[in-house]
Amino acid sequence: MFNEKCSMINLPKLILASASPRRAEILTAVGWKFEKHAAEVDETELPNEKPADYVQRLAGEKAAAVAEKYKNQLVLGADTIVVIENQIVGKPKDLADARKMLRMLSGNWHEVLTGVAIVKDKEIFIGLQRTRVKFAELIEAEIEFLIEQGEPLDKAGAYAVQAQAALFIKQIKGDYWNVVGLPVSLVYELVAREKSQRQTQRKTG
Repeated sequence: MFNEKCSMINLPKLILASASPRRAEILTAVGWKFEKHAAEVDETELPNEKPADYVQRLAGEKAAAVAEKYKNQLVLGADTIVVIENQIVGKPKDLADARKMLRMLSGNWHEVLTGVAIVKDKEIFIGLQRTRVKFAELIEAEIEFLIEQGEPLDKAGAYAVQAQAALFIKQIKGDYWNVVGLPVSLVYELVAREKSQRQTQRKTG
């Protein structure tokens, strides 16, 4: 029976600064209401920029750009990359690039990094999620299978852990949803942090 002393948690509506269908699917799966407004920012890496700094910067820039159009609303920005041997592996430029990425991942551990940002007007809260993933050794036929069936061009690292690539994933250490494209528990944590700071400001103001 429902305990009347317990109150339902409140998931405030978000503006998702991303066109990613995976991020939309994850928010929908947990019952989070949102509106999509894809951000357009320059994703060029800065000189000597570390992967963790890169994804957090982009997440913040995406959220901030969209927040300009949505006053007094929570805007969620995110950016996901694959890192292997300290090299950033983003989305492949073409199928040849996708094959190259999958050969790099074959038999190796890699990291999936996602920067997450929550912006409301001028307030910004940024976090980072890391997950390690181990791929099985891939033969050429398996790489071609992922190229033909896995729609690699819109995915960091040229694979989707929740689709065909699941056949070849040996281990995952960390947040699975981060590998899919959005560490939703981190989103929840940042939204809670924004709410807590707002409440503190009201009390002290």
